[in-house]
Amino acid sequence: MIIGGLQKTTLIDFPGRIACTVFFCGCNFRCPWCYSSELVLPEKIKKQPKISEQKFFEFLESRKGLLEGVVVCGGEPTINKDLPVFVGKIKKMGFLVKLDTNGSNPEMLDKLIGNKLIDYVAMDIKGSKEKYNEFIGAKINVNEIQKSIGILKKDRVDYEFRSTIIPLFHTKEEIIRMAEWIRGAKKYYLQNFRPEKTIDQEFQKLKPYSQEFLSEIQKTISPFFTICRIR
Repeated sequence: MIIGGLQKTTLIDFPGRIACTVFFCGCNFRCPWCYSSELVLPEKIKKQPKISEQKFFEFLESRKGLLEGVVVCGGEPTINKDLPVFVGKIKKMGFLVKLDTNGSNPEMLDKLIGNKLIDYVAMDIKGSKEKYNEFIGAKINVNEIQKSIGILKKDRVDYEFRSTIIPLFHTKEEIIRMAEWIRGAKKYYLQNFRPEKTIDQEFQKLKPYSQEFLSEIQKTISPFFTICRIR
């Protein structure tokens, strides 16, 4: 597992917890609006400063009693077969674990939940089921995304779904289709796009939607969920 970054303290990424965030290199998606090209593109991963697992766990040891949790994200953490061992070490140290994932590896997700290795999951929904591969810049089996949605909706672990709303892709109708796909979930958050540091530089020219537009959508889809908010 290649660690490409560490945020030593975050008050917002793990709901209700003081945490740190560890970033893994490598991703099976190529979303053109992604902000983390240094963790996704192989040519940039080579240049990205790395942190050894030993140094990371030494850091965690020094933060016992100060941090409550660890956010594991990327890139895409679940492409690493050793992820259960890694998060198992974190749990043994007494920390809670939040996983940020694109949901493309339902088997890994189910294993982590079943073995009580994670305490919170945030899964990105990139688009409607019909347009998924069109949006993510890669070819995947969308049924795997469907399986991950189903796993989380079983409510065996605290979770949320979230979507970054891209003006070029996400019309009002598309957002409603996305929401209908995950209808009945506990929490769904709409995140406004920021035109900065994107994999495809053309996306840096896009103007984000207005707050009014997102608020209108949020009101429309709120009945589908227990909680639906804009971030």
